Formats: sequence, structure tokens, C-alpha cells
Amino acid sequence: MCKTEYAVCGNPHLLEGSLSAFLPSLNLAPRLSIPNPWIRSYSFDRKEEWEVNPLYCNTVREIYPYSNSNRLLNIIDMAIFDFLIGNMDRHHYEMFTKFGDDGFLLHLDNARGFGRHSRDETSILAPLSQCCIIKRMTLLRLQLLAEPEYRLSDMMRESLLQDRLTPVLTEPHLLALDRRLQLILKAVGKCIDTYGEAKVVANDTTESEAPVSDRVKLTT
Repeated sequence: MCKTEYAVCGNPHLLEGSLSAFLPSLNLAPRLSIPNPWIRSYSFDRKEEWEVNPLYCNTVREIYPYSNSNRLLNIIDMAIFDFLIGNMDRHHYEMFTKFGDDGFLLHLDNARGFGRHSRDETSILAPLSQCCIIKRMTLLRLQLLAEPEYRLSDMMRESLLQDRLTPVLTEPHLLALDRRLQLILKAVGKCIDTYGEAKVVANDTTESEAPVSDRVKLTT
């Protein structure tokens, strides 16, 4: 594996790896593999439209199913997840066919996540920054995890203590989560300043249904 095209050489003999979880057979749980509208070009001399056109989201909004379902909001949730873990390689996502067009997205193939803890690749957030829309519950959860008593790195550290492979993530990777979370909230705040909270924050659920601890002030 120690080749110039793979940045995964041991130092000197330890190598970072990933774990895999297996889904049910396609015969039992059929699913579709769908190209990510914000797929990367993976080329030095060619760019995808979203990489050169800041208004690219307007085109996506006109394409079914992103035009009349929660799919676009789910794509933005996925981009936020990928940004937190530093995964630039989300070229496809999958969905179980049983749940139709409004089913949840399967975040498969996260092997490129938690690579360089010192690099925050903000282009991963293009769906959020270009579309300027986010689920209310997603924003509330992110704001909660930015509070000192619920800091994301602390929640992750505590959760991973239960894992047999603990610590799983290094301390710099845990701290990177907090730093990237602030960048996400800053991007949302910029959208709100530009378009107003009513247009940016999508009411995917009523605030009264959220736990009291989640009712964080929306303005950033």
C-alpha cells in the first residue's frame, strides 16, 4: 500500500485504517446508489459545475427529487456530517427502496474520514453555503453541541470510551470536531444575515416537540 498514489504509509510500521459494517443482502433490503449532486471532479484539469458556479444550487433545486422533497435537506445534513469528519469523497449515497423518495440517506463509505485533523476542507460544505438552507432540528443539535456543557468533542470522547478499540480517535481529531462545528455555525449565520432566518431554517419539525435542552437560540 505504500505507493506514491496512496497517502497511507506506515510511520514506521503503524497504519491508520477503517472499520466496515455490512448491510443486509440486496435481496432482503434492496437499495439504490445515487450520485451526489456535489460530486468532486477528481481531476486536475476539469471542474464540476458546483466548483465554479456559486449559484449551482438553483439548478439542483429544479431537478427531481431535490425539487419537491426533503432530499436536498438530507444532502445538506450529509455534507455537514462529512465536513465534521473531513470526508471529501462522498461521490454517491444510497437509499433503501422500501421507503421511497423521502427515505433516509445511507452514509456509506466513510473511509476517507478523519484523515488530516489540521485541515478543514470548507468546500465539503458547498451544499450548505450554496443552498443556504438547513433543518431546524439539525441547527438546534449543532448549537447544543457547541455549548460548553455539551461540547461535541467531550460527547464523542465519552461515547468512544465504551468502544473496545478505545480511544479510536486521537485528541487532535476530537478537537477538530469543535473547530469545524464553529465553522458550520458561522456558515449558517452568514446565510441568515443574507437571506433571513425564515428562509434559511427549514421547519422540519415544530420547536415545541424538541427537548427543552435543545431549544437553543437560533441566531448565531
